[in-house]
Amino acid sequence: MDDSQRFYLTVTAAGRLVMQGWWGSETTARRKFSSWVGEYGSMPGARITLTDEQQGSVLTSWPGED
Repeated sequence: MDDSQRFYLTVTAAGRLVMQGWWGSETTARRKFSSWVGEYGSMPGARITLTDEQQGSVLTSWPGED
């Protein structure tokens, strides 16, 4: 995997992929995450997840875990 695709952002709703994107910069990816929460967060069943593909870990998700 090249570093330009390290940070992977997804939006799903009702279990279906709605939007996805990859960024090399964590700062940019987190800014996009916040933007996507505003844009897509009101969709029924929306889930937005930012993953570090290199580490194999979820950095943040919306809505948060209960």
